Amino acid sequence: MYIEVKSIRFHTVRFTIMFFGAPTISDSSISFQSLVVLSVASSGLVSAEAEAQYQKHGYGKPSYHAQHSPSYKQDYHAPAYKQEYPQPSYKHDYPAPSHGYEHKPSYGYEHKPSYGYEKPSYGHDYHYCDPKAAPKCAQNSTLNFCLDDAEYPEYEIKNAIYADYHAAKKYSDIADQSADDLVDGLTKAEESAFDYSFYTGAFTFDKTHWIGPAGYICPSNVQYARPRRAQNTKGEWRVIVQDVAYYTQTQRMETCLFAGAACRTLAPCYKSQCLQKYVYHRMLSFDPCDPYKGLFIDIYKLPSACSCHIPA
Repeated sequence: MYIEVKSIRFHTVRFTIMFFGAPTISDSSISFQSLVVLSVASSGLVSAEAEAQYQKHGYGKPSYHAQHSPSYKQDYHAPAYKQEYPQPSYKHDYPAPSHGYEHKPSYGYEHKPSYGYEKPSYGHDYHYCDPKAAPKCAQNSTLNFCLDDAEYPEYEIKNAIYADYHAAKKYSDIADQSADDLVDGLTKAEESAFDYSFYTGAFTFDKTHWIGPAGYICPSNVQYARPRRAQNTKGEWRVIVQDVAYYTQTQRMETCLFAGAACRTLAPCYKSQCLQKYVYHRMLSFDPCDPYKGLFIDIYKLPSACSCHIPA
């Protein structure tokens, strides 16, 4: 039996390993039943031989005393707040909130910012508009439509057309219309040659009812026109899309020159009377009072004929 002691030193820790065992031979192999003891040497347990080895190699005597413990000065990590630094001063002169007082805003004053610029004028004021108020083109007329309009909003209608992808589907027109297509037995030249300047329109029968060139029995003004503004069935004035881009909406309108007057060439005993007739038209329209509505179809009552009526 033998004892082998080996000492291994790592800086401040020395490991001592002792093997105890007896060799045994079995099947041409040697094995040891051993017991390994590992101990950690502390200060004062270092052998003389180990100390000589340490000094020979210049390592110096290990010290496990308190001088290796870190020495933290009390003023090392503590921040130095110098007294001469000004300390924050919290003023106490602010008025304390008074919960008993209820602030009531004054709405009588309207603050108007002064930007130094005048409000831009776009030519049309859409902030307020009475749709039933007659436009300037109809102020001196008894008709419910305008064929000429000095304030026609062409620019706004163009924008509405470009913004509406279905505008073309809402529109249809036959631009070239005349008596050749709309009046049987009468040509365009014959209708346009009718002259009623001789007719006085007297409600009592006179000689003008018997004389005069060819014409309708009830004198009338026939137009194949394109109204630019008209009053819809609700009494609201709308702008009609006309002559913008390629859009036109042509209507045949026949208006009695003397509505209620006696019919021509009829004896007074018939008590005839010329009556105005109307027809409803659907046209692509624009609302000047609400341009954000875009283009839409509206319904208008326009004059269509002047007919002679004989009562029973």
